[in-house]
Formats: sequence, C-alpha cells, structure tokens
Amino acid sequence: MKIDKIQALRGPNIWSVQRKKLIQMRLDLEEMEQFPTNKIEGFRERIEAMFPTMIEHRCSEGTRGGFFSRIERGTWMGHVIEHIALEIQTLAGMETGFGRTRETKTPGIYNVVFSYVEESVGLFAAESAVAIAEALIAGTEYDVEADIQKMREIRERVRLGPSTGSIVDEAVARDIPWIRLGTNSLVQLGYGVNQMRFQATITCKTSNIAVDIACNKEETKRMLDMASIPVASGGICVDEEDLEGVIKKIGYPIVIKPLDGNHGKGASINVKTWEDAVEGLAYAKKYSRRVIVEKFITGFDFRVLIIDNKLVAAAKREPAHVKGDGTQTIQQLIEETNRDPRRGYGHENVLTQIDVDRDTMDLLEKLNYTLETVPNKGEIVYLKSTANLSTGGTSVDVTDMMHPENIFLCERISRVIGLDICGVDIMAENLTQPLKENGGCILEVNAAPGFRMHLAPSEGLPRNVAAPVIDMLYPPGKPSRIPIIAVTGTNGKTTTTRLIAHIVKNNGYRVGFTTSDGIYVQNHMLEKGDTTGPISAEYILKDPTVEFAVLETARGGILRAGLGFSRCDIAVITNIQEDHLGLSDIHTLDDLARVKSVVVRSVKKDGWAILNAEDEQCLKIANELSCNIAYFAMNEDNPKVKQFAKEGKIVAVYENGFITIKKGEWKIRVERATHVPLTLGGKAKFMIANVLAATLAAYLQGFKTDDISLSLQTFIPSAAQTPGRMNIFDFKRFKVLIDFAHNASGYRGVEEYLSTVEATKKIGIIAGVGDRRDEDIKECATIAARMFDHIIIRQEKHLRGRTEEEIIGLIMEGINDANKEVTYEIIPKETEAIKHAINSAQDGSFITALSDVVTNAIGIVQEYLDKENEEV
Repeated sequence: MKIDKIQALRGPNIWSVQRKKLIQMRLDLEEMEQFPTNKIEGFRERIEAMFPTMIEHRCSEGTRGGFFSRIERGTWMGHVIEHIALEIQTLAGMETGFGRTRETKTPGIYNVVFSYVEESVGLFAAESAVAIAEALIAGTEYDVEADIQKMREIRERVRLGPSTGSIVDEAVARDIPWIRLGTNSLVQLGYGVNQMRFQATITCKTSNIAVDIACNKEETKRMLDMASIPVASGGICVDEEDLEGVIKKIGYPIVIKPLDGNHGKGASINVKTWEDAVEGLAYAKKYSRRVIVEKFITGFDFRVLIIDNKLVAAAKREPAHVKGDGTQTIQQLIEETNRDPRRGYGHENVLTQIDVDRDTMDLLEKLNYTLETVPNKGEIVYLKSTANLSTGGTSVDVTDMMHPENIFLCERISRVIGLDICGVDIMAENLTQPLKENGGCILEVNAAPGFRMHLAPSEGLPRNVAAPVIDMLYPPGKPSRIPIIAVTGTNGKTTTTRLIAHIVKNNGYRVGFTTSDGIYVQNHMLEKGDTTGPISAEYILKDPTVEFAVLETARGGILRAGLGFSRCDIAVITNIQEDHLGLSDIHTLDDLARVKSVVVRSVKKDGWAILNAEDEQCLKIANELSCNIAYFAMNEDNPKVKQFAKEGKIVAVYENGFITIKKGEWKIRVERATHVPLTLGGKAKFMIANVLAATLAAYLQGFKTDDISLSLQTFIPSAAQTPGRMNIFDFKRFKVLIDFAHNASGYRGVEEYLSTVEATKKIGIIAGVGDRRDEDIKECATIAARMFDHIIIRQEKHLRGRTEEEIIGLIMEGINDANKEVTYEIIPKETEAIKHAINSAQDGSFITALSDVVTNAIGIVQEYLDKENEEV
C-alpha cells in the first residue's frame, strides 16, 4: 500500500460541516485491492489480539463487535486503517470516533477520513495505521505501544495546557469562536474588533505592571506588608554573606527559592542547617541570580484563585508522596502509586505520574533514604519539595471551607497587586480560621496561576474556574463575532465579493475582504495573490480592526483544508458550471456542487443562503439546507421564480431593466441596471447576475435599499477596482477588453456581451489551462471562434503537466469544430501577443484578451494607453 497524500482539514469540509477537525489520507491499496480482509488468513484473529478494545467499534452494524463482524465477512484495507487510526488515538488518551472511507473514481485508491484531537497526532496516526495494517497483513510483530507513547509525547508537546484548554472549552460552550495564534498557548477568542486574547491565564486585560510585581517576590512581599497583609519574614540573598545575615535575623528552619522562579523550580524547604542552606542557595541560584530566604512556616500549602477580584476557588495542595506499608521499597511504592488510573502522562489525566528526579533524590538523601529504603507502615515520604500537580502533587478542594475574612483578604490581595487572574499561595494550618488567628501567612502571589488543581481536584468538588474568565472577557451583551458574508461559485465570485464589500464599507463598517487578487482591509491591499482559502479568511478574522468580513471562498481551499471560519451569516453561490473537473477527485458537476455546498451548509440557522434560481445544481443544494434561503434570477418569468414568489420567498430579479427584490408578490426596485456601471450599460448580462446576488446579500444583511442603490451607482469597474473583470480601455482608434474568463461559462458570458458590441474586427487573445480536461479546452476554443474574427493563441503559462504543443493542438481542434471562417496565429508569450494585437489593430477594432495572467495584461495595455495620452 502507498500513501499518496495526507492533509488536515481544520474547518467545515466536504465530509462534515460539524466535525471540523479531520485527517484525509489518499491511500493507494495497490495489490491489496484484490484482498479484502476475509481473504487474508488469520487477519481477524491478529487484529483482535492486537486491539481487543476494538470490540467497542460498532461500525455500520450498529452493535458491539460490529467492526470485527465486518472483518470476518470481508472489508477493504482502507476501512480497516480508518478504524486503527481512531483506536490508537483513543489508546493514547485522545478519544475521537468519526471516520469515513470512500473509494475514489480511480479503482484501488481510497480517501480514508478520520477525526483527530491534535493535528500533529492525527497526521502521525495516519502513517502509523498504515504501518500497523501492513504488519497485521504480513503477520509480523509491531510495537504498537511505542507508537502510542510517541503520540502521547507529540500531544504533550503541541496541545494547549489544561488551563488554556479549559478557557477554550468554556468559550466553545458559549459559541465563542477561537483561533490559536502560533504553536504556544496564545489564543484569540472572537473575531475582528470583537476579539480578546489570552496566553495560559494571562489575558489582554492583565496589567503588565501587576505581572512585573507578581514576578518580583521581593516587591510583592513589600507591597503586601505595607498593606497589612501577613507575609513570611525573610530577605534577599546573592551570596553566603547575605544568607548568613538573613538566617541570624529570622532563624531556622527556612525556605530558599529563586526570586524569579516558578513551578517550584530551585526551591528547598524546611532547611535546618548551615550546610543545607549553602547547598540550597547554590541550587536556587541556578534559576535566579537573587534568591529569597524566608522563615519556614509549618502548616498546609493552599492555593486560592481570584478572578476579576472575586474568589472562585481554593485548594489544599500536597507534594507528591508515598505512604509506607512496611514491606515495599520507595521505588515499588512509586510504581504502585503511578498505576492509579487517575494518573497519566503529562496532563492527560486528573493526576500526573510521579517521576524520580534530582529534587526527589535530594529529599531522600536528607532523610538518609534511597529508592530501596522500606518506609515504616503509615509513614509519609515526600518526593517533591513543592506541591505542583505537574510533578505528581495532589489537591483537595476547600473553597466552601474558607472563612469570610480570608476571602476578603485574598480578594484584597488581587487588587493590591492589580491582577485580573490571581493565584495566592498561603501556608496555614487551615483556611477555616482567619490567618491572623492561626498564624498563617501569604507565601506568594502568582500571575498566570494554573487551573488544573481546581478543574479536577484529587478530592472534593471540581470548579469551573474558566467560566468567570469568559464572564470577565465577554460580559453579557458583548459580541464575540463579526458579520461574515462568504461568496463561492464558478464565475463571478470576485466581482460579487468586491461589490458586497463596497456596499458594506459605504454603510460605515471597516470591512476586510479576500479575493483571487489579494487580501484587503478598507480597499488597502495587504497581501497580493489568490487569497481565497482558509488561511486568508483567518487573516481577516484575526485583524483587530475589521468590523465586517466578506470572504471569497474557492474550491481549492475547501478541498485542501476546509473553511477558515466555523460559520457565516450569509453565503452566496453565484453559479455552478463545469470548471476544474478531473482534479482532486472532482469529476462531475455533482461532485463540484458538493464542494461548493460546504459554504452554504456552514450558514448559521437563522442566516441566509443566497442561491442562483436558474442553476440546476443550486436548486439541488437548496434541498439539504436548514437555514433561510433566498434566490436571484435574471428571468422573472422563470417557473421556479414564480413558484418561490407564491411561497412568499425573497427573490432578486432583473425585471423591466431594474434590479428588483421580490418579497412574495411585492416588488422593491433598487436601481435601474443601466445606472449601475458594473453592468456596462446593461449589456453585460452576467454582471447583472452578480449585481443581483450582491444586492440581495446587502438587503438581507439589513442595509437600506437607498444606501444599496447609491453603492451600486458608485462602484466603478476598472483595472484598480475590479482587475481582470470586464476591464475596457478606450484607445482613440480601437478598444481593448481584458477579462479573466478561463472556462466555457465565462467565455459564453463574454460572447453574449460582444454580441452587443459594434466593431470593424473582433480580435481575441486566448490560451488553454493545462490541468483542464481536453473537452474543456476545446469548448473554450470553439466559443472563441464563434465570437472573434481573428484569434491570437498564446501559451506560456499554466501548462500544469502538459506541453505547449499539446494545449495549442487542442485549441486548434476546438477552433475547427466551430465551422466558421476565422483566421488565427500563434504568439506564445502573452506580452508579445498583446503588443502585437495593439500595434496591428485597425480603426474600429475591438481586442479582447482572455487572460489568466491579469496583472501582466493590464500593465501592458495601461502602458500603451498612458503613452497615447502623453502624445496628445
């Protein structure tokens, strides 16, 4: 078997609009296409022995053990690999259950699709599943556990931490979108101007000064002391002389820790001798030049969490430890403790496994113990000097036991330091009495405190501490999203997108939009190129200045990675015509419609899908939508339009020369088509269709018809505003039209327009696109022969696997199929072809360049026009 391609789908996609995180693997079964599982001796027994837990895979049978039954009866290896990929992720602690396997139009080649939790793990699982399947087929040994452990390690490296993850989960539960910014814990909640950012538990509202204070233990202690808050006595040391002075002042036992440390790194506790103090100083200085030395306070370690100056949780923490039974060694007790199902690798479970490290060995050495020591029955042996959960510590929720005075104290601390999310570390016998009565004190104040101990304590009530964070960032009434209008289709996408963006901008919004020309914010081009995929959409949604997004959404991006947004308010399909067929397993119009439909299927339930009522594929798509649907059509008398009117639906039509919106039988005339520059005086019928779609989108968004009308009149087609879309250049003796038409439907639109143009000679410059089907290239050439008197064939770009000669040969065949007298010549380079057409143009000629390299064509023609104007 051979993997042809693996890709990660990160948004709504052709397999599922709801399940946004899928791996799609294109798998060539090669000779295994002839060997379903029932023809492989012993396969059922081997896979059942390797994965006994797969008994839970119900498969299409719908019953426990259904997948094994399918294997017994015979199923293809792509299906088996899908289930293996899902199972090994589950065994690695990432349960996910959606999968699909479908054969492509090419026999033996399958798309294997399965869901993932972490993308990097999913990609690894795809390759691992194939390798495991090959071992099962051959009956050879395979170390599955090594792959599962590798997946755990990848997950721990790339996943969001438990604190960050909990905030994201709470946001998702409240329907707030999120985007991970980079590979660390920096996350954006919401879109555009309504975004909020956070990293771990530092938010965009967190004060820099407060973080600096909290990170400076000396400054924190001074400020708390000045505010009459109990703190441990002590001082700052940089050398042994300082250390000796502080010890003389406060006495033993002491705690030594780095001034700028975190997570308990470099700390030594309950130090009672000068030798241990010197050693502790050296250890702490590995993490910080300056070291804090404090009186060791006896009692329990408590962490209190304050969010938005209100107490939300409190936990008693205990360092990783084992309890002696009088027979087992410390090593054996650690192993037994780690077998607790609540303990896992990294952050995968409530508790973390205990690892033996230098801190462990130092603590044991102080007790004159080794890992082989057998502690007395009931004896507690501490294995870490701090109570962090990430090193195997445990926590007990004590929120409801806090004395009101301690609550007041901790909430006051958050205001004294100035942190919006604040962790207060307390050493005390308990929190049920005021600290001033039981002698407890504040050890530290933490910026970016961890949430894990509160989310999943070892004992006590779990606390949803992420909820108050979201309450703070998005109080009631504050929106998290911005309006999104998505535009797809075969032809007219870019013009429709630009026109909608123009209307939105004229209505006072700062609009960001993506097109096949580039990414724009308020008409400022920020990125040049074809930007119709998910990365470009995300670019706009990440921009903190954007109030409204209009996103051209093309086939390629949907197939490559899914949509770049979770849902939209309005989606437009301009039309679905034959183009790009034969690519990426898209062979028919139905296949293409399935891809385009992803955009309208992502519309929110009370949003609008805008469909072409005169397009058969659009009408089919309408049957599968659950949102509101509106239509547009050029022909008011179309039977479907009449039916929709009777049903009270909203339809935009071209009637009696007007751009009109029909609500049932009522008509709202928005503007006369001849007053809309984009329609070229009403002659460019396909442009009128684009205007109808854009007008309807603006109307459904809630814009007033007067404002829409004004925007239609002020949207001037030009090389700057609509590059490559019916750009006409008026020379003194002739005219030049440049259009991006590159498929039969686009050619027919240009043909219809040219039929209204008077010219002494119509000259066309055409080319083929190498990755299109033979019949597509020939059909475009046939249409060209019908509309032009003379054709210049050029072919230097977009060969895509073919030779120039091959494409030109197909164009020639298409020209001959037209059965019309037409002259032609071949000039391979586009620049030379356009220059030749201009230099040899007769008076009254009309030159049309159907260009797939728009910028070059526009630049050359503009240069000639500028030169002519200079000569005047």
